[in-house]
Amino acid sequence: MCGIAVIVSGIKIILSSLDPNFVSPVPLLEQQTLFSVDDIKGVLRRRGPDNLGCKKVLLRSGVSALPGGEQDIVAFVEDEDANDGENSHMGGGGGKEFIEELQFIGATLQLRGISPIIQPLVDMSGNILVYNGEIFGGIQMSSDSNDTEILMQHLGLCGSHVSSPHNKAHTSGERGTSVPELLSIIRGPWALIYWQSSSKILWFGRDAFGRRSLLVHWPTKEDPRFLLSSVSPLASVNESSEFADGGQIAKTDFWEELPCGVYSLSIGALETDEDLIGEVLKHDWTDPKLKELITWERTSIQPKPEDLCVSRQKGYCRKEKSPLTPSTLIEPKLASTDCLLTSLPHRVMIALQESIMRRTALNTIYQATSVDYTNKYNTPVAVLFSGGLDSMILAALLDKCMDAKYDIDLLNVSFDGPFAPDRVSARAGLKELQKIAPSRRWKLVEIDADLLKLTSETKHVMSLINPASTYMDLNIGTALWLAAGGEGCLQDETGNDDTRDHVKYKSAARILLVGAGADEQCAGYGRHRTKYRNGSWLGLNDEMKLDMQRIWKRNLGRDDRCIADNGKEARFPFLDEDVIRILLDIPLWEIADLDQPIGIGDKKILREVAHLLGISEAASLPKRAIQFGSRIARESNRKNFGSNRAANQASAGSVTIHGNNS
Repeated sequence: MCGIAVIVSGIKIILSSLDPNFVSPVPLLEQQTLFSVDDIKGVLRRRGPDNLGCKKVLLRSGVSALPGGEQDIVAFVEDEDANDGENSHMGGGGGKEFIEELQFIGATLQLRGISPIIQPLVDMSGNILVYNGEIFGGIQMSSDSNDTEILMQHLGLCGSHVSSPHNKAHTSGERGTSVPELLSIIRGPWALIYWQSSSKILWFGRDAFGRRSLLVHWPTKEDPRFLLSSVSPLASVNESSEFADGGQIAKTDFWEELPCGVYSLSIGALETDEDLIGEVLKHDWTDPKLKELITWERTSIQPKPEDLCVSRQKGYCRKEKSPLTPSTLIEPKLASTDCLLTSLPHRVMIALQESIMRRTALNTIYQATSVDYTNKYNTPVAVLFSGGLDSMILAALLDKCMDAKYDIDLLNVSFDGPFAPDRVSARAGLKELQKIAPSRRWKLVEIDADLLKLTSETKHVMSLINPASTYMDLNIGTALWLAAGGEGCLQDETGNDDTRDHVKYKSAARILLVGAGADEQCAGYGRHRTKYRNGSWLGLNDEMKLDMQRIWKRNLGRDDRCIADNGKEARFPFLDEDVIRILLDIPLWEIADLDQPIGIGDKKILREVAHLLGISEAASLPKRAIQFGSRIARESNRKNFGSNRAANQASAGSVTIHGNNS
């Protein structure tokens, strides 16, 4: 996990292709702003504790020395501490002094490669990259490669192919792979900011599902800078700007979640003016397979009566069979050829196992970290753990992907001590995992919290969830932030509840597996059952599709920011491209059967996977969101509304937090 940002000053931004009503303020290089560059560095450094770097691109317009004397742009790259142009690349031309600039900031949590990486990366051509992501496919990588270095090499070979009337520097040359084409083939989560020096284009964006956070501030009269950052500084929380909209005065938040996609900021100059302008365009994904996943179209939605009968009969038969042993699990590398020969739950299980394997393969992750994972007592990977269906599946499959010499941390947070539902199910889940994998050392890390004592922590989490601003977001964010911190007590391995025997412990795992995406894809939410009752199978499918297409805005950006603030990287096995594809290929009535009771029909396919893994108790547990399972929602309701009843009457979960007094 890394923290990335860019600050663009002194350039007039044109957004007509995205927002025809946007009026760009007059750009100023020197202006009082809400927060400083150091404020951004501070919040990014929490995400990337290994190192922090900064580069500047200074720009000015001038008359080209080429025949015709058209307006040209001079770019000058310098280190933050460079003097008199040392460590820089400079183009020719005359003109005014540098007053426009792009400042790149990168903070790194390095999880791949054999040599230390310091972002931003700058190549010999003056291209600059800050990258927060993992490459799990699409681009060839060796086991000792670093994602950012490999991506930088491929980006350096890209052409620009952006049509802009103000930027003509990039129209010559042979057509190679474009930046959007390259980014479309990457499999895995990412957000990036890339300066293409030859074309004077700033590329930026996030993956098609929004698994990595990237916030944007479009220029306003209060702050005319164009900003991109993984997370917002505290000073910008609750800030907004007013603008005219159809004769009405509307407000917009200082920060927005950047919608998924690839964008370009093409910088040029008007022929009659030396001031620089930057035109923002959004580009289409080009990979056909990726576009299929984004549209989230399922072939088989409406079952015939006989389809349901056959499906239910198969389900009952599968539950009667004994669970799989390690020897009967299909090897991941054989899965692609054997999928057609296996049952639907087998196919899902294999896809999930491969997904987890990609996200936890030790030969590609830990060689460059500062933690000594060769110590048998160290724990490289942890699971955000409630003891519920999703986290139990992740833990059981992680056991099959990692050498038995490594411990596995199970991180569980409670705001009601041993009485929170998630604590009860986590302790039960630990015993079930110990039964199916007795040679593994499972460490249940019990993280207890008192909401009334988290005053400064709550204010900090508010800056992390920003621009999300409801009590539900704050409750979820606080629970995730505390869980990812991994600081609590170890549950006695015998299951003894005597707190006197608990040992203080802080998880050193830098990778945290999270079950996000399971409910959206497998009909795990209560609203799915409501939609099914009101609109049958088509209504259910539409609601699930809506959930998947807005998960970047409702969940993933917030979750990424809260977890990464602890110097940990969240990885989402259920949102692997292959897992999404397989779940879409399965008929909807095999995914869920909402005529069946809660705990049976919802997420039916995953419950069958759990039976295959031998975790039958977890297979019957109902869905319980983290804010309810940890009981932070109850404590928040009492604190902010006086009681649960008053909170329910006010629909507390969707109420916007006003000020920093929560």
